[in-house]
Amino acid sequence: AASGVAPMAQLVPGRVCSHHWGRPTALPSLPPLTRPHVLCSRPAHHGRQKPRTVLASSTAAIMTAPAGSMEAAVLAQLRQVIDPDFGEDIVTCGFIKALSTDAVTGKVAFTLELTTPACPVKELFQRQSTQAVKELPWVLDVDVTMTAQPAKPITPDSGRPGGLKDVRHVVAVSSCKGGVGKSTIAVNLAYTLAQMGAKVGIFDADVYGPSLPLMVSPEKPILEMVPDTKAILPAEYEGVKIVSFGFAGQGAAIMRGAMVSGLIQQMLTTTEWGELDYLVVDFPPGTGDIQLTLCQTMSFDAAVVVTTPQKMAFIDVAKGIRMFAKLVVPCVAVVENMSYFEGDDGKRYHPFGEGSGERIQANFGIPNLMKFPIVPDLSAAGDGGRPLVVSDPTCATSAAFMELGAVVVREVAKQQGPSGGPAQRTARVVHDTSQNLILVRLPGTPQFALQPAVLRRHDTSALSVNEWTGARMFRDEDIPDAIAPESISPLGNYAVQITWQGGFNQVASFELLDSLRQHAVDLDLDQAQVSSLLPGGLQVTASLA
Repeated sequence: AASGVAPMAQLVPGRVCSHHWGRPTALPSLPPLTRPHVLCSRPAHHGRQKPRTVLASSTAAIMTAPAGSMEAAVLAQLRQVIDPDFGEDIVTCGFIKALSTDAVTGKVAFTLELTTPACPVKELFQRQSTQAVKELPWVLDVDVTMTAQPAKPITPDSGRPGGLKDVRHVVAVSSCKGGVGKSTIAVNLAYTLAQMGAKVGIFDADVYGPSLPLMVSPEKPILEMVPDTKAILPAEYEGVKIVSFGFAGQGAAIMRGAMVSGLIQQMLTTTEWGELDYLVVDFPPGTGDIQLTLCQTMSFDAAVVVTTPQKMAFIDVAKGIRMFAKLVVPCVAVVENMSYFEGDDGKRYHPFGEGSGERIQANFGIPNLMKFPIVPDLSAAGDGGRPLVVSDPTCATSAAFMELGAVVVREVAKQQGPSGGPAQRTARVVHDTSQNLILVRLPGTPQFALQPAVLRRHDTSALSVNEWTGARMFRDEDIPDAIAPESISPLGNYAVQITWQGGFNQVASFELLDSLRQHAVDLDLDQAQVSSLLPGGLQVTASLA
């Protein structure tokens, strides 16, 4: 072992110790973002102009400038550049910093700061910003500096303890069904995010059958522990930090579930991950103690669900999605692995059938579906210790992983608001307790009201619809007309989680809610009184009158 560190011999049974780009976080020591941050505006020049540079604060977002100034003209041009996910311009998003202009040389310089270096359209932003500013007649040169916001320590309230405090986003990759290629997807996704410019780590949570030691080949394939702090030092391969029980020198574990849960918690929280933009957690199959321990140890920003086209895989994956729903972890993408293969005749064949991914997407309202083909090079690269996106980054499969990486970045960004916290959701689903109606307002559509029984009777989960035949497993009269929800809470940007009287949990996607608009009933706003569940479990009630 290197000086000052010891091999991970402590990790044995009986020795277990007790977020695309987002919006910038506001700095409390700075004035409000609605006030100008330009230190000086262009004065009137008499005679020959003197060279001068107008420099704005390098730390605060530049959102306004004095009317008629050169800075105001630049900001007006930059407002033409629209963030495709938020639907707002880059000035309103708070991405513009350190704006300077030179009246004599015609040079404009500014910093375009994104909150993750993995922004999938950063080159597009740079190109569009440069073109927009050059349209000003007095501009001769534009210098755009592309940066990413430095990682900020996460407070204990974020639910990420110990060595996770400087990890900005945690993404789960899960299948709940073994043999579907989940680890292959997890590892290649992690290295794709790293290729996009992010600082990335991978945590292999499968103690019984760790996959990471086979799929990557670090120069030092062993975890080390600092004797003084008992902190675990991760291994590293191709710039990505990696932690797996397989690197602890113990092989696969043979131990009971409670011990495994404690071991995983120890490895996850005592590892010195350092500053990471994304930590990808490769979940083991199942929905038991280990999975619950992971979700309760820290907060997850998103989950990617991996499946195959077979019906059996769909049944197991649906269980995992419901688990994430109960734990309020948004599932942002479904990956249908081994979906098809391209024959020598140019035709596409589906040896395992079709429709599993689409069914999951429709039933649970998951916004993105990615299909990966059967490609021998993908599995061969994993078995050889060098992920395909690293060994052949320009192939078609690597391009598909790049698209998956962009999906994850975008969806994680949607969870964040202007100050880096939870985003203000454009959809609203609340319970009107006075009239026992569910009020639904979806993006871009007028509000409507539903009787709770109607929504409950249209549940599409495995408890309501036979997963093999698609037949309903109850009659309408089995659901009381007077049934009421006990709580309604948002689930990502695509659904709400409803707990009904009697303990039944329903994931109602926005698509399902929109399809029920035909069942809308009249709402008396004079009597309306809504109830909503806030983060932390606080139930609030308010009158709409």
